[in-house]
Amino acid sequence: MDDGALEQAAADVCARITDSFGRQGLMRLLGARLDHIGPGRVHIVLPSRPEVSQQHGDVHAGATSAIADSAGGYAALTLFPEGSEVLTVEYKLNLLAPAAGDHLEAVGTVRRSGRTLTVCQLDVYGVTDADRALVATGQQTLIRIDPAPARA
Repeated sequence: MDDGALEQAAADVCARITDSFGRQGLMRLLGARLDHIGPGRVHIVLPSRPEVSQQHGDVHAGATSAIADSAGGYAALTLFPEGSEVLTVEYKLNLLAPAAGDHLEAVGTVRRSGRTLTVCQLDVYGVTDADRALVATGQQTLIRIDPAPARA
């Protein structure tokens, strides 16, 4: 896939997503980073390293799941107005192959954005210089939380 051809979100949306992502302690702990922010689509990259591995040397399913969940959540958030937040209601991730590669790339894509609930597709790829293989796929439901109205 040529990520250079992907549509970029507006600058204010990118700033909002980047700021929120920067406040996520787990993403910082894992060493994950935002790679693409587009309308309804976010990519998160996680370098493969011993700190996120399981006993066979591949990336642990917990780390794989965490970046998938965040990619979907931020994909949904790109479509909501400033001040809105999202929380995951549920997600299911099928682990299709060992999460091997130089890094993992989680892609969250909005399938339906609703006033209250949003559904996202979650795909995680194991990436090397020569290959990009699907290692996990799933679906997520998120709830939109709007800011409380100001009291007079």
